[in-house]
Amino acid sequence: MVGYDPDSPGVTLSPEEAALAGSVAGMVTRAIISPLDVVKIRFQLQIEQVSWRSRQGKYWGLWQATRCIMTEEGLPAFWKGHIPAQLLSVCYGAVQFASFEALTELVHKKTNFNSQTPGIHFICGGLAACSATFACQPLDTLRTRFAAQGEPKIYRNLRHAVATMFHTEGPFTFYRGLTPTLVAMFPYAGLQFFFYNILKKLLEPQDTKSKGGLHSLISGSCAGVISKTITYPFDLIKKRLQVGGFEEARMKFGQVRTYRGFADCVRGIGREEGLRGFFKGLSPSLLKAALSTGFTFFWYEFFINAIVSLKSS
Repeated sequence: MVGYDPDSPGVTLSPEEAALAGSVAGMVTRAIISPLDVVKIRFQLQIEQVSWRSRQGKYWGLWQATRCIMTEEGLPAFWKGHIPAQLLSVCYGAVQFASFEALTELVHKKTNFNSQTPGIHFICGGLAACSATFACQPLDTLRTRFAAQGEPKIYRNLRHAVATMFHTEGPFTFYRGLTPTLVAMFPYAGLQFFFYNILKKLLEPQDTKSKGGLHSLISGSCAGVISKTITYPFDLIKKRLQVGGFEEARMKFGQVRTYRGFADCVRGIGREEGLRGFFKGLSPSLLKAALSTGFTFFWYEFFINAIVSLKSS
């Protein structure tokens, strides 16, 4: 089971071991879901309506966008920004799971609350995700810039992107969109851990020791879809803010907008694109959330069990 469990037999995990399992889980998952992430970001940044009925913008459907990217940019385009994305996944997974294990252990030792209840997992999961988000936000911004650019490329490589952004936009550009990210991340991650806790217990008998596997995959996938649907508008707003100052690379994809901040972005999207504008790219995002969350919990429990087995032997 994810989180500190005083009733679970075996060896107690150290923060370093939880960080190791979380980082490897994030790395493996990222390699699998990268293509969906690229398509989702392209949808989120498109001002025109994403609809196969109106077909106003460059992209108007999941399969059409996939074919378009493949034809114009080739197969490697689906892994654009993969290096910063992998760094992001490794860093995020390590900080999030290490923080979560430490927080749930703290709750058990310092309070009277049960560290394995869904409510505690919601709070600890949200706090752990906010810590990981703040630590990894620059990598997320870089990943978004790489995934958003077409051909010819504005940034040649990671070093060039960091140097260019720092000199032309300043150091704070790496934290663009941090406010909506933190606002969305607490309930999003909290709900992931909350629903994962509930669903995992429903799928596994009360007296059965958690071993991960199919139950982890199913529980994580369902938790990811539910939490992503609830918090999706914040993710879209974050992406719009992260590409501010990057208008040159976005011209060929359609209309471009510059927002002065979180409130201005919300007003602009609502005025020009309506309520549906806040849910652009939801389809690939839900598919990605199902795979990403499911595989993250699956691989995390897999590596945790492997570590525990090695320590026990």
